[in-house]
Amino acid sequence: MPNTYQDAVVTRYNIYNSLFLSLPFQDIYRTGTLLPLLVQESENGFKQGHSPQQIIEQFFEEYIEHATDAERKNLLFNFIKFIERQVVLFDSVEDAAFDQTHDLNGAGSVAQLINRVSTDELKKKLEAKLEDFCVRIVLTAHPTQFYPGKVLGIITDLEEAIKTNDFVQVNTLLLQLGKTAFINQTKPSPFDEAVTLCWFLENVFYEAIPAILIKLLNGLHIPLNEWTHFQLFRLGFWPGGDRDGNPFVNANVTLEVADRLRQILLKCYWRDIKSLKRRLTFSEVEDHIAAAERKTNNAIYYPDQEHYQQVDELLHDLNQARAALVKHHEGLFVDQLDEFMVKVKLFGFFFASLDIRQVSTKHGDAWQQVLAKIEKQVPVFSYQNYQSWDERQKIDFLLSLQIEINESDFTDPILQDIVGSIKAIKEIQKRNGPQSAHRYVISNCGSTLNVMEVLALLKHVWQAQEALPVDIVPLFETVEDLAEAAVVMKKLYDHPAYRQHLAQRGDHQTIMVGFSDGTKDGGYLRANWSIFSAKEQLTLLSRQYGIKITFFDGRGGPPGRGGGNNHAFYASLGKDVEDKEVQLTVQGQTISSNYGTVTTAMYNLERLFTAGLENHLFVAKNAKEQLSEADKALMEELAQAAYHSYLKLKNHPTFVPYLEKITPLRFYGQTKIGSRPDKRNSGGGLRFEDLRAIPFVGSWAQMKQNVPGFYGFGSALETLIKDGKMESLAKLYKKSLFVHTLVENSMQSLMKAYYPATQYLESNPEFGTLWTMMSDECERSKKLMLQFSGEQELMNQNVVTKESIKIRERIVLPLITIQQYALQKLNAGNLEPSEADIYSKLVMRAMFGIINAARNSA
Repeated sequence: MPNTYQDAVVTRYNIYNSLFLSLPFQDIYRTGTLLPLLVQESENGFKQGHSPQQIIEQFFEEYIEHATDAERKNLLFNFIKFIERQVVLFDSVEDAAFDQTHDLNGAGSVAQLINRVSTDELKKKLEAKLEDFCVRIVLTAHPTQFYPGKVLGIITDLEEAIKTNDFVQVNTLLLQLGKTAFINQTKPSPFDEAVTLCWFLENVFYEAIPAILIKLLNGLHIPLNEWTHFQLFRLGFWPGGDRDGNPFVNANVTLEVADRLRQILLKCYWRDIKSLKRRLTFSEVEDHIAAAERKTNNAIYYPDQEHYQQVDELLHDLNQARAALVKHHEGLFVDQLDEFMVKVKLFGFFFASLDIRQVSTKHGDAWQQVLAKIEKQVPVFSYQNYQSWDERQKIDFLLSLQIEINESDFTDPILQDIVGSIKAIKEIQKRNGPQSAHRYVISNCGSTLNVMEVLALLKHVWQAQEALPVDIVPLFETVEDLAEAAVVMKKLYDHPAYRQHLAQRGDHQTIMVGFSDGTKDGGYLRANWSIFSAKEQLTLLSRQYGIKITFFDGRGGPPGRGGGNNHAFYASLGKDVEDKEVQLTVQGQTISSNYGTVTTAMYNLERLFTAGLENHLFVAKNAKEQLSEADKALMEELAQAAYHSYLKLKNHPTFVPYLEKITPLRFYGQTKIGSRPDKRNSGGGLRFEDLRAIPFVGSWAQMKQNVPGFYGFGSALETLIKDGKMESLAKLYKKSLFVHTLVENSMQSLMKAYYPATQYLESNPEFGTLWTMMSDECERSKKLMLQFSGEQELMNQNVVTKESIKIRERIVLPLITIQQYALQKLNAGNLEPSEADIYSKLVMRAMFGIINAARNSA
């Protein structure tokens, strides 16, 4: 595979990269000629311990000695623009070679799964499991996509041109790329974000998901028209529904996004029906297809004319056409019709389920408004007394109220939005079907009351005469909340009102766990082990109560936010973690890099799908990999040692000031990549608890320090090795796929770390101690992880990713030098406002290329 990667990616990239020098743009030849010299100066300078400022100034003196200050700064901006486009080219070349550098039918594929199910017994076991299994990918609008939509479009076209070695088209697209801005002039609205992600639904998932299901059913020799479990694959959608910390999301936006999802799906259907119509030209059939075309078109453009309102109406006409094909025309082209009907049964009239999310504290604030009004109307009730009640009293009181809550009765905007969002769910279900919006996610959930406040709000707003058609999803994020999650859920399961609600929802409970905030709160190892332990406890509890539990993982791109090799994580969870569904968020960079094309989407979805089946189907094979109680005790000891190490860093008095003054954190708000503010509270100075996980993790990535992806791991290993437990640790690594994956993903963070770029901070009187702590822990973690794993180099078992990281890091090395140079100048102070503005722009502009090159750093 290394030679394949060299030929298919590296060599091709170098050839196409040379085209940049011939583009007819001012100064591009000079920029492209000087850039390799800056790469060399950076490599040599950092090895010699020089600061970025020394490297840049040395470069200026040696190569453009007579240039003016303005010309020098202009050259730095030109370098940034050039490198940004090199990164786009490399992304396109790598994506174009994906089927050469990855075995599409190898480990984790549907094809391999079917080969592994070699006996009738295993086949029956698989078919039974498929009736009660689901993979749900939830697209979020979290601001981690630094490519604007127009650039993503160029990447798609470049990939196609590179696949066919069409040099003329590649050159044309590079010309377009040279003229295309990489920065949004204004921040996108929540609806803009939804529209951007709809591109992936329409152009990727609409084709990829049905193709996987059809491949699976054909491999198992199950006729498509006989299959009934179309919940096997589901899409979720957060843009327009996620109002946690985003004041720009409201009920109107939610309804607009739901309508857009329906509209783009109907357009996809209409295009497919038109294609079918060209084949199904037979009597008894063509009238049904023509009706389907007309009524679908009317549903999009002419709702005042006869049109489909529900998906069952479309399926009825298609089934009529199918019956006529079989009866009168020997089933000619029935396979094409069946394949289209698979899409309709998968996506309904909603495409993706729109989740509503709000932070738990807002529901408490909303109830304060409602109870304050009751207090005025009912003299015997006092809100002050309510606050003194215990949790159970509060819950029972909220549920016992005989009231209807309307947004028009209140002036508080938060309460109005919560009520509006609940009514939006009701309206969306009416328009698009019950699966179109049926989940209410409570972030920062820490108590039973947090959940029951939402149940009571739903009850008093919805005024349902029958079962409430909404699933309440608590999201446990901090180390403390994860530890208490089973206690919270037991109280919920024991409460008659909540138990009745679950019974009405099929005794099914979805619980979300947050990797991003968990890592920010407790460090990489503690967060991941806390989530694993919480899942085991919650699985045991739910099985005791006869409740089907689904875990919904809030994952980001990098290991520090739950990213990395997710397939291996799901395959490694073992029999004590419920495996009926695989649910996770994907966002920003992860969407475009892992699901940006039909090929990459199928590759990654198939591996998530088969990973979720692994433990059920092959339990005998995997039994030896299961963690024993002794193994778990060792992991808890390791996690706790890592936690103590991370807390020393996090609680260091200069930790938050370092983030605020030294890193590019303060520039995130200027990037205009997302609608959501970059911290939870806009007033006052920076507080750790207000930090969003994305700018928190992204800032460490910009600094090439990657603290959230490894910090504490090395110290924990060192502690246990001193206690004589190295042999036990080595055995644990070899035995457990979970531990193996935990280490490999952390190694990815370490490979992308580069502390020489910030070594100048070692002598900083305020932050030198903190920098040394991080640098030492990085080296300690590298050394001891290699000892722990028995490997000679980081990521030796994932050669393609390893080679990709090496090349990408070299491409952006000058960007890192430029950004750190600008930060040095800004932190030194004594700049004129105009100069400070230029250096600030250099920092912000460099952010795009650094993040995009890493593909999963935010």
